[in-house]
Amino acid sequence: MIVAFRRHTLLPLACSRVGGDCLYGLQPTIPHLTRSALDRCLQRLGIGRLPEVDGDKPASQKFKS
Repeated sequence: MIVAFRRHTLLPLACSRVGGDCLYGLQPTIPHLTRSALDRCLQRLGIGRLPEVDGDKPASQKFKS
């Protein structure tokens, strides 16, 4: 269930925004789930990091001096 949720939503593991991450989305279904347990599970299955998406980062520019 954790893997399906992560792949479907592409939410980050945990962040400072309340309600905007994978952990808070799964805790109502899995009440004793902790951030460390979720992280270990996702790392073990090879999906701990979100895939890079084109357009995620702004184009880098040279620094003008």
